[in-house]
Amino acid sequence: MSRFNSFRAFYPYYLSEHRHPQCRTLHYIGSTLVIGVLLFSVLTGQWRWLWLLPLIGYGFAWLGHLIFEHNKPATFKHPLYSLLADWVMLKDFITGQLKHKMPPL
Repeated sequence: MSRFNSFRAFYPYYLSEHRHPQCRTLHYIGSTLVIGVLLFSVLTGQWRWLWLLPLIGYGFAWLGHLIFEHNKPATFKHPLYSLLADWVMLKDFITGQLKHKMPPL
């Protein structure tokens, strides 16, 4: 059973696992490429590229954890919350809200 009973409780933990800016940057790159491949596939009808979505999205993120954070991605213990949190973190970064939500070191 998860120790988080809501996404609201999970998100600060997720951010604490993403303190290194380069790790977050790799998450943003992966998420942006996922959007690009998804749009390309939908607009061109070339569905064969959709298999790349998890490879791109998780690949960049996991690389960031391996190289910069030196921790295990939250995906392994909290897959749905982690997937949602990745998109919320990207939204918070784009809107300038991330700096107000990052937990202190």
